Amino acid sequence: MKILVDADACPVKDIVLKVAKEYNIPIIMIKNICHELYDDYAQIITVDQGRDMADIVLINNTKDGDVVITQDYGVAALALSKRAVAINQNGLVYTNENIDELLMRRHTNQQNRRKHKKYTKVPKRTKEDNKRFEDKFRKLIKSMLGM
Repeated sequence: MKILVDADACPVKDIVLKVAKEYNIPIIMIKNICHELYDDYAQIITVDQGRDMADIVLINNTKDGDVVITQDYGVAALALSKRAVAINQNGLVYTNENIDELLMRRHTNQQNRRKHKKYTKVPKRTKEDNKRFEDKFRKLIKSMLGM
């Protein structure tokens, strides 16, 4: 098992690194050239700034039993198809039971935003958000390690 992080817009990179180090799990962070990221523990892969470049590299490195951290429903769906586990920055574990609805919701929301030229604002992340993610992420990792 390894952890792969869609690192460009991931607000929980530090938490994921901390937990990975505690459980001695290899971690790969994929980012594009516009983002700075350094860590002695993680393998960091830097890709060009093309559409979905980081996503493609992430999925190409994903194997059965890996954990993928992403807020992109499309990437999560591809991870699930490779029998990996996917979780977002809020602790939502993507499953075969919820991914279709999430993808449909994303599509509908995109259509509405284009039609009405409205864009949603993402609320500022709180300490409680980070704590909730860490608790759910730890629980996920422990269950995958049989703890």
